[in-house]
Amino acid sequence: MTLKKVCFLAIFSLEMKRKNAAFNILICCLLISLQGVTGQVQNEVNPPENIKTVIFKGPEEGYQFPIIRLGETMRLTFDDLFADEQDYYYRIEHCNADWTPSRLMKTQYLKGLDDQRIIQYENSVATIQPYTHYTLEIPNRLTGLKLTGNYILKIYDGFDKLVFSRRFIVYSNRVNTGVIVKRVRDFDYIDGYQRLEIVINSADFELVNPKKEVKLALIKNSNFDHVITGVEPQFISGNQLIYRYDMQTAFPGGNEYYNFDTKELRVANNSVARVELGNRYYHYLFTNQPRKDEPYTYFPDINGDFTTRTLNAVLENPATEADYSFVTFSLTYDPTLAFKDIYVYGKFNNYRLEESNRLKLNEDNTYTTTLLLKQGFYNYKYVIKNEDGTIDHNALCGNFWPTENEYLAIVYYRNFGDIYDSVIGLGNASSLNISN
Repeated sequence: MTLKKVCFLAIFSLEMKRKNAAFNILICCLLISLQGVTGQVQNEVNPPENIKTVIFKGPEEGYQFPIIRLGETMRLTFDDLFADEQDYYYRIEHCNADWTPSRLMKTQYLKGLDDQRIIQYENSVATIQPYTHYTLEIPNRLTGLKLTGNYILKIYDGFDKLVFSRRFIVYSNRVNTGVIVKRVRDFDYIDGYQRLEIVINSADFELVNPKKEVKLALIKNSNFDHVITGVEPQFISGNQLIYRYDMQTAFPGGNEYYNFDTKELRVANNSVARVELGNRYYHYLFTNQPRKDEPYTYFPDINGDFTTRTLNAVLENPATEADYSFVTFSLTYDPTLAFKDIYVYGKFNNYRLEESNRLKLNEDNTYTTTLLLKQGFYNYKYVIKNEDGTIDHNALCGNFWPTENEYLAIVYYRNFGDIYDSVIGLGNASSLNISN
């Protein structure tokens, strides 16, 4: 072999190694980037101003988002105030216990196909505010679910733009989950906190390494702002996993929600101070007082939820006959609230803090904001957003151990070698039965 050929082969070999190294670096960067995208927590996205009254529930009315057994039906409804019968499409994604996307392909968790158009809709009847009311049920003839776990439902418009999204959970009863509510034992928190004791009985379901295979999520009032995760079993006794912590499974009790009712569009009531008619109806609520220093008073609520209803329905269908009105919320000024960001808070906007529900200080020394809401019964409260972005839920409304709250315990399971988290059990409890 000539010297020229040897030099050529050496140069060619070095060039190929350099290209391979660059290619490997590129692949690594792409994989890291892909992990960054697919590993993001799937938070719920709130809709734009034209989409109102998003209600997403299963057969159990006590839950504010669908928590269904595999095979049960859930229903999503919402209104489009543009009232132009736009096309909307839905997609479903399976998530891990921490709400990051799972590695499953759609064919592994879906029966049929998603990315289908929502075909059930109807226009409002005899309302001042026109709207188109959409309804989606899952499973349907095109789409079903095969597996348990966390899911997120995403709604897109005809231009493939994400409009909003909502979480839901599908479970099976492979294990029995008992939950009871007790007062905390720590005297620094005993007046304001409620703790959960949980016992998971696996019965015939074999758990080889429960501290690695089982994950527990505790949720207060179906609100993802109030979630405890990462708690391991304190004791393992036979087929039982026992959680008897104090502060590790404790939630602030909070206070009962305020409420108002606009089912009668033209008439004031015990929560509505006055009603005015302009281009829409205007409901002005009585001014609320901060309750942080007042004694606790039991008053039944629906834990932040809302329901639409109207007394004016001729066809007895409030979904399309309930009208919209501007509701003005009002809170008394308190010197300690100066320069605080205060928001009215409830399921009506999915517990999000947005500019529309932020209160402004008026000349009459009250904080107010006005929202366009459908007729119905609503729970709400006032919260403070701190400078670091955290939410103080109880600075205005107070924090009491006897407050009535609903709790959920969700049991996730991932066996060795599995690539997704299933949900094998569900437990619930009310603090109405709280004990020492």
